[in-house]
Amino acid sequence: MPTSALHVARTGLEAQDQRMRVIANNLANVSTTGFKRDRANFATLAYQNARVAGAQSSTETAYANGLNLGTGVGIQSTTRIETQGTLETTDRSYDMALDGDGYFQVQLPGGQLGYTRAGNFSLTQDGQVVTTQGYPLQPPINVPQGTTSITISQDGTVSATVTGQTESQDLGQITIASFTNPAGLQAASDNFLMETSASGPAQIGIAGEEGRGHIRQGMLEGSNVNIVEEMVDMIETQRAYEINSKMISSVDEMLRNANQTL
Repeated sequence: MPTSALHVARTGLEAQDQRMRVIANNLANVSTTGFKRDRANFATLAYQNARVAGAQSSTETAYANGLNLGTGVGIQSTTRIETQGTLETTDRSYDMALDGDGYFQVQLPGGQLGYTRAGNFSLTQDGQVVTTQGYPLQPPINVPQGTTSITISQDGTVSATVTGQTESQDLGQITIASFTNPAGLQAASDNFLMETSASGPAQIGIAGEEGRGHIRQGMLEGSNVNIVEEMVDMIETQRAYEINSKMISSVDEMLRNANQTL
């Protein structure tokens, strides 16, 4: 029994350590544009059934209760919380925020598409709209030389005012990707999410249609991390870690006493 208790307490330490890592990552990204916080989900490990409820206790009676001994706990999964972050005004022409659901599409090295809520785009010397890493926005938007101002409407239509022209020039339209199960997207570095079989294929459409959010030019979506909430979770995790550590110390003392007695 004491050896089993040591194992159970060890799984508790490992699970709380992993939860603390999730919380630490949330707090580290409190200022990351478009970041969505994660939540750790716990699950019990396999049970040892020493006696099953309903089993015969004699020829005429059955046990009313079973004897089930748990073997500990583990982190089953992490869930990305998709709530909207605060929209902050930047007044930069190439900054964009999604007010609602959906993701911007970016072409990554190798041709694979990445999806992101971070709309802090910039312009290359060739006039292409790209991320801070230099990855082009999809569908591509190319701004001609001599552009004095650029306008991005809520549905993603991009137009530019060019020196020497009286009318604005249409440059294309930014489309938005949505997913049947956005929680199934795989998190990657640099604020990108990758499509998986769990998320389903990307459904491309116009901003503001079929549940997709509107595009807000000159704004960025902040992280949805709530510092107070994360601090409360951190304290709870720390207390749980301490009590599991105390359990190991107590069981170790019980074993030592047993060895001395025997």
